[in-house]
Amino acid sequence: MKNRLFLMAYCLLMMGGTLMAQDNVIDEVIWIVGEEAILRSEVEEERLRAQYEGQSIAGDPYCVIPEQLAVQKLFLHQAELDSIEVNESSVSSQVDMRMNYYISQIGSKEKMEEYFRKSSSEIREEMMTMVRNQMIIQQMQSKLTENISPTPAEVRRYYNALPQDSIPMVPAQVEVQILSVEPAVPLEETERIKTRLREFTERVHTGNADFSMLARLYSEDVESAKRGGELGFVGKGQLVSEFADVAFNLTDPKRVSRIVQTEYGYHIIQLVEKKGDRINCRHILLKPRISSDDKVRAIGKLDSIRTLVVDSGMTFEVAVAKFSEDKNTVMSGGLMTNANTGASKFEYQDLPPEIAKQIYTLKEGDVSQPFVMMDRTKNKEICAIVRLKTKRDVHKANLVDDFQVIREMYEQNLRVDLIEKWIRQKQNEIYVSIDPAWRGCDFQYPGWVHQ
Repeated sequence: MKNRLFLMAYCLLMMGGTLMAQDNVIDEVIWIVGEEAILRSEVEEERLRAQYEGQSIAGDPYCVIPEQLAVQKLFLHQAELDSIEVNESSVSSQVDMRMNYYISQIGSKEKMEEYFRKSSSEIREEMMTMVRNQMIIQQMQSKLTENISPTPAEVRRYYNALPQDSIPMVPAQVEVQILSVEPAVPLEETERIKTRLREFTERVHTGNADFSMLARLYSEDVESAKRGGELGFVGKGQLVSEFADVAFNLTDPKRVSRIVQTEYGYHIIQLVEKKGDRINCRHILLKPRISSDDKVRAIGKLDSIRTLVVDSGMTFEVAVAKFSEDKNTVMSGGLMTNANTGASKFEYQDLPPEIAKQIYTLKEGDVSQPFVMMDRTKNKEICAIVRLKTKRDVHKANLVDDFQVIREMYEQNLRVDLIEKWIRQKQNEIYVSIDPAWRGCDFQYPGWVHQ
């Protein structure tokens, strides 16, 4: 929902300039920071974006927004002085993902251009600038705060000085181990899919069908199917190796690749365009159909594994090493990693719902019964058992159990203080001019207007 709101806001933002031009509204410079101007139209665009994203602005938007833009320009100015640069490949990759998302939401590149009233190259260029600036500011802030590393003694003093009502509550958290297997796919099902893909290939090569049309009709990659199977420009590292090895070796846009098997299913691929180390291609994905009998057999296998763990003394870690087909957790004894934090602890709402349901009633060390769940990274059903490794109920943070939480809280406060101090210092070092009509504000940083 948030992404959709952002899309809507961005659309309105970009259309805003067009509408202003149509209505003959004269733009004006309202702030100058260094050699950079802030235009009234920029403020209006940011105000609309916040409005349509449902973001509240703490104060008069015509005071708050120009100051926010001015702060951004301070960081960008310093980044230029410090010769801070970003990886253009990373910028391009991020923009490609956003462009592909917009196209998938709107329906096609042509509809996107019509919607924005700009060419795709113009949209992309504006987005490149926005993303590049975001990355530069992030790097600049990281550089300013890179030496923040409080000692354990400083963390303890910080914690002991906190008022009781300022000590955060730590929500209930769990650590979960998983052992999963994929139901076996019968040979006849594999042959059915391969036969179907060979038919598609033949129809394209003989001119009886268009690859993109077939992708829209039959591909089981739902998002790319909306775009005729197009993935958009991606680097080799963004694709699974089996797919990338074939796709990056394609040279003829009129030909279709051999059938490629990946963890997601079976694919055929068609080249669209190559640009340096990036490629745009189409694909059609078909997934094997798993019958109820296949799932029952997988559940039976897991039930036997569970018996080995619960009744025969095999540790869960050993069972994972011997039987698990989850390559992401097999080397960690099945311990799951929270994608939001990179740590092993989960709040219940961050777990896949099928797993959360299983572990909610378990005690530490218990192993669940086998169950079927959706692997959302592959969009396919798997069978699994899980073990509740640790469980910590909701509690007020303390130094024994939550030292890292308190440390991160302290570090964040130090970062905020340091950045605010830096902003106040830069106000006195850089030329700032504000149109008199825009000065009567209660700014967060009062040093903008020099008497």
